[in-house]
Amino acid sequence: MKIIAYAESGHTALGVVTSSTHFVAVADIAPDLPASLIAILEQEDGLARLRKAAHGREGDRLLASVTLKPFLDRPNAMWALALNFKSHIAETGLQTSLDFPHLFMRTAASYVGGGEPIVAPPEAIARAFDYEGELGVVIGKPGRYIPVEQAMEHVAGYTCLNEGSVREYQMHNRQFGLGKNFEASGSYGPWLMTGDEFGDPATHTVVTRVNGVVRQRAPLDDMLLDVARVISYLSQGYRLRPGDLIAMGTPGALKPQPDDKEGQDLSRQYGPFPTPGLVHMRPGDCVEVEIDGLGVLRNPVTADTSYAAPAR
Repeated sequence: MKIIAYAESGHTALGVVTSSTHFVAVADIAPDLPASLIAILEQEDGLARLRKAAHGREGDRLLASVTLKPFLDRPNAMWALALNFKSHIAETGLQTSLDFPHLFMRTAASYVGGGEPIVAPPEAIARAFDYEGELGVVIGKPGRYIPVEQAMEHVAGYTCLNEGSVREYQMHNRQFGLGKNFEASGSYGPWLMTGDEFGDPATHTVVTRVNGVVRQRAPLDDMLLDVARVISYLSQGYRLRPGDLIAMGTPGALKPQPDDKEGQDLSRQYGPFPTPGLVHMRPGDCVEVEIDGLGVLRNPVTADTSYAAPAR
């Protein structure tokens, strides 16, 4: 089951995708369920009731006719992992623990939905604005001190995620902080796919494209720490709650092809680790994160029009 959130009459509504082009509104097929996905997840049988209501339905609304929104309306926690792909560790030369995830947090305001614009910081503020294609994991069942072997029982589903990162601000101090939380700098979507439909994450592959050029490609079993170990570790610190989002880390850049002048031009890279094949996100770009069997998260990149340059 694929669940979307979309803008409708000034508020956000939920839908269930029924085909590559259509969906049904949750309010039409299950009016007794809450209008919030997290509230549905908080009900022990919420997803099961929604699945039953959607079974066999033909979509009567076009996906192309709506603006998708982030489907988590009030997440308690939005975790993210750094240096969790072996290829990314190799390209940066940075060290990390082999046993414990390198964690940081993001705010809800730093994410937009599928198709919505990602906002690039003004070049006067920062120029090293990087994509990071990732698997997003959404918690459905709460729990504390969760054994690794039971961790996957707590997953509601998965989503594609672009962990937009402003490298200059990451480097300002030892905490990633603001560099990982610029307004509307990342995205997730286009939907939540339930775990029963997606299957084992380790059998899938993540691909990131910028303007149609593949910039990242890696099997998800290249992750240093898998989904179950990360969930178990997080639950040692606090009680996981429905709607918690975990971004599982990003792979390294693909080496550029011989005709890829942009990917070979290190003079246009402004981050701390110039890497062949890496390009920064800039206004006018289109960035896609695809995970096979899950979907394609596609976002245009726009300029921050709220910025006013200081008067001289």
